[in-house]
Amino acid sequence: MTAAIVKTGSVAAPMLYVSTRGGSPAVSISAAIAAGLAPDGGLYVPESLPRLDASAFDPHGTLADTAATLLAPFFAGDALADELPAICAEALNIDTPLRALPQANAHVLELFHGPTAAFKDVGARFLAACMRRLPRTDARPLTILVATSGDTGAAVGAAFHHQPGLRVVILYPDGKVSPRQAHQLGCFGDNVHALRVAGRFDDCQRMVKAALSDTALQANVPLTSANSISLGRLLPQMSYYAHAALAWWREHGEPLNVIVPTGNLGNAMACLWVREMGLPIGRVELACNANATLPDYFAGADYQPRAAIITLANAMDVGAPSNVERLQWTFPDERAMRQLLQVHSVSDEDIQQTISIHASKHGEVFCPHTATAVHWLDQLRAAGDTSAWTIVATAHPAKFDSVVEPLIGHPVDVPDSLAAMLARPAVAEPLAADDDALKAWLLSR
Repeated sequence: MTAAIVKTGSVAAPMLYVSTRGGSPAVSISAAIAAGLAPDGGLYVPESLPRLDASAFDPHGTLADTAATLLAPFFAGDALADELPAICAEALNIDTPLRALPQANAHVLELFHGPTAAFKDVGARFLAACMRRLPRTDARPLTILVATSGDTGAAVGAAFHHQPGLRVVILYPDGKVSPRQAHQLGCFGDNVHALRVAGRFDDCQRMVKAALSDTALQANVPLTSANSISLGRLLPQMSYYAHAALAWWREHGEPLNVIVPTGNLGNAMACLWVREMGLPIGRVELACNANATLPDYFAGADYQPRAAIITLANAMDVGAPSNVERLQWTFPDERAMRQLLQVHSVSDEDIQQTISIHASKHGEVFCPHTATAVHWLDQLRAAGDTSAWTIVATAHPAKFDSVVEPLIGHPVDVPDSLAAMLARPAVAEPLAADDDALKAWLLSR
């Protein structure tokens, strides 16, 4: 199955979703969101990507308004279609400002103003709003499995905390997230459980996928996912790219060029799908940390997943990014894909220097993940590129105080919502990095 583009007409045809692996029947968006992962182990994608024009969007609309227009074709013909405006209004009342930086022709798209101070809040809140409206015939609680490299788990925990009939189980690599991230993951209690896995993020992701694909386990413990493998997470992330690009287009009359920090490729795919739908996104470049699976692939090597290595930008410590399947579905011609997209690897030393230099010269403080994108912008400038660029700020630097504060020489102000979470007690249970260990834990509960 390869990506196709269709022009949306005045009457929207029902949108169906298929697996990237081609071995599962087409389903509705509600079914795809409820399942998380396709039965054949693939990721759900639309049968075709809709095509939209900038004129379809309210120039004075909010982020929620932009999302409702952008996502309407994806929900066409579904039971949630009529609820979409309310879902967007409920979930996307988050500020995502496009702010000018001191450097010439440079802006930052700040995505860390949600409850857990990371961009993951947008997708998690949207998914929760959808799940609250999906009918369920099974009286047993639905367990939402989340593998996190730092930020996803807290966002999902916050979005689903105290939600009746739902249980969240967060898996994170023990000792490989920042102390404040770890505290967030364990601070919810009630229906949110944190498991600190003796392994890497890739182990957590593998364990979640194995559980979701285990039909015998699913028969005893109904499961779904809230990672970016879930369309309910990925689709709403498109909204802030569309909203920023449309605002930029109206003001400047040109597409928005974007540098996206990425690890598991979910945030990057959201940006690329917006561009593929015809909205004014220009050049897209991706900044990775020292985990070079994607940079090597885009440099011409065969795609080869590998064990993740630990870096300062821990939320991007991914050696086997799941959304590669969606990337290859969207761009089936590898040669053409490599011409459309540039991917770069940034070392820990470069991250540290970028944070330190920009704090001292410009008074701008970035988290380690955002710093990978800032570093690449610096490289573009050094090579003579004077184009307007927007870097995507994925998390608040206060979440990474142990990395950032020694580099800038002073404390980072903590957002009120993050401070409230850090004030709660936090508990996480240990778990072996083994598929059967997770299965046993789920069955024992």
